[in-house]
Amino acid sequence: MPGGKLKEVRTRIQSVISTQQITKAMKMVSAAKLRRAQEAIIQMRPYSDKLLEMLRNIVSGTEGSLDIAFAAQREVKSVLIILVTSDKGLCGAFNSSLIKMTRSVIQEKYANLAAGGKVEIMTIGNKGHTYFKREPYPLNKDFTGLLARPTFENVSQAANYAMNGFLEGRYDRVEFVYSRFKNAATQIFSNEQFLPIPRIEPGTSTKGRRIPDFIFEPDKKEIVEYLVPKILKTQFFKVILDNNASEHGARMTAMDKATENASELLRELRISYNRARQAAITTELTEIVSGAAALEES
Repeated sequence: MPGGKLKEVRTRIQSVISTQQITKAMKMVSAAKLRRAQEAIIQMRPYSDKLLEMLRNIVSGTEGSLDIAFAAQREVKSVLIILVTSDKGLCGAFNSSLIKMTRSVIQEKYANLAAGGKVEIMTIGNKGHTYFKREPYPLNKDFTGLLARPTFENVSQAANYAMNGFLEGRYDRVEFVYSRFKNAATQIFSNEQFLPIPRIEPGTSTKGRRIPDFIFEPDKKEIVEYLVPKILKTQFFKVILDNNASEHGARMTAMDKATENASELLRELRISYNRARQAAITTELTEIVSGAAALEES
């Protein structure tokens, strides 16, 4: 291998080393962020799940005796799909899987509505917004900056937009497409109904028990009107926290794999470099010996 090729391999080795240092640093940053995000969703999920169970019980138990606007079942003529992705990349197939699921939901469940422009997408996360900006599906209000500070107050703004759209009749159904956090290496890509509030079949609940008969104090209507929006916003916030933890887990896993691949590539490059250098040294020694022999003969 000529000297120019040796220099090229040395340059590639230095480039891979620099890339490996970056991926290691990004893995450490993602691990720190994941720890905080994981603690947040682990603390939030039992509270949120219990509230949702209670809400479904209330909606099912008060059917006919109390009109709950967020539980109104209408003929589905327009749909809002809330797609939650990330603002940044370098997290493997995380965003592409969410986008693929969104397209699958539209094509399998709402193909006829989509053809008439009755399926809208609300994107939370820059990656989803960038992708669907090029697609024929209508994009409504953009909440791409929401993930920078995923507080309950900020998330409530997006929740209010979807909830008001349902109340005003702009949407007959609102669904989430997001990633549910399981662990750092596993994300569960989910499609869940947000509105109308799903009812429980009469006589049973999710755990096989009868629907409880709640005692409301001071007044059933007043309490339900206050509780239902709060619980729905809590569910929205839980989805954002779930997706946030999943994103950091996916990025940490992707950077860890990238670091391993860089190590493997470095090993192969160093072997190639050493072989080429030894070949060059051998060639030079052969030339020197040949030249000395030719001088002796002359």
